[in-house]
Amino acid sequence: MENNKKIKLTQYSTGAGWACKISAKDLTQVLGKLKGFNNGEISGHEKFDDCAIYPIDNKKSIIQTVDFFTPIVDDPYLFGKIAANNSLSDIYAMGGKPLFGLNIVAFPTDNLPLNVLSNILKGGEDACNESNVNILGGHSIKDAIPKYGLAVTGIIENDKIIKNSTAKEDDVIILTKQLGTGIISTAIKKGIASKKTKDAAISTMLASNKNASEIMQNYQINACTDITGYGLLGHLNEICSSSNLTANLSFKDIDFIDDVETLAVDNIIPGGTKNNLNYYKENIIFSKTIKKHQKLMLADAQTAGGLLIICNEKEASNLLKSLNKSSKYKSKIIGSFTRMQTKNIFVK
Repeated sequence: MENNKKIKLTQYSTGAGWACKISAKDLTQVLGKLKGFNNGEISGHEKFDDCAIYPIDNKKSIIQTVDFFTPIVDDPYLFGKIAANNSLSDIYAMGGKPLFGLNIVAFPTDNLPLNVLSNILKGGEDACNESNVNILGGHSIKDAIPKYGLAVTGIIENDKIIKNSTAKEDDVIILTKQLGTGIISTAIKKGIASKKTKDAAISTMLASNKNASEIMQNYQINACTDITGYGLLGHLNEICSSSNLTANLSFKDIDFIDDVETLAVDNIIPGGTKNNLNYYKENIIFSKTIKKHQKLMLADAQTAGGLLIICNEKEASNLLKSLNKSSKYKSKIIGSFTRMQTKNIFVK
């Protein structure tokens, strides 16, 4: 058994966090062969919402999601906490209340000490406790690559469900967190991330979307999603496609974690981020001023990313004040929607 102090969890996988996600191209091809199910009330993967929706009665619905991934940081406890935080985020993105979670674990019991797994699970438990969510059980398998996450069940009132398909023309696009965790996680895995940069990325991923979700429910929100494995461009593209609108983004208004651009210039880019850009670029027009590394920054595969909140411009001012009053991360308007143009997204 290895000495715990020498264990670097990120060395046990080829990808880190949501950068290990199956590419959008491959997943679309696979899901396209499935019949799926959608009767207008029960909603599954067909519309790419953050959660499945199952009505209980005419007032409330169950919403459910599942997320798990490989280590994005070396510390087992922090890995568990980030993974659980990421799993809860889909419920928050739809305006729901998570009720309980079930652990999903894969772990190399022959190669890593069991107390490493205990620390991963402890991190998940603490993240859920901070959000008043209980973990009621789970399932584990033996595997060469550590993986952890949760299946989360929540509840929501039917007239308060916030989907990703209901954006409106002239709505503004608000981003609640900085971007760049995929690029930084690759730098961590390569051992080249500074302590300041690493700490900033971890702090971002540990910041729950619970508070932002509760705040936005006091306003008229037309659509919302959280930014995870398909990056800002991928998740925004889903909103555009399902809402039949074009998004206009301003690169200069988008905040990134310190050093992300420097790392991107040096080609410290995860494979998942490159896959995102290759797949979604046919739906995007980039201004000539946007450089290749900046395109990759926008497509960066995020783990436990922020919310992308879509609302009327009149609502945005007060919403931003409320969000920024209670968070150390500055929520900002990064763009707006127009009627559908030749492409889904324009970036200037």
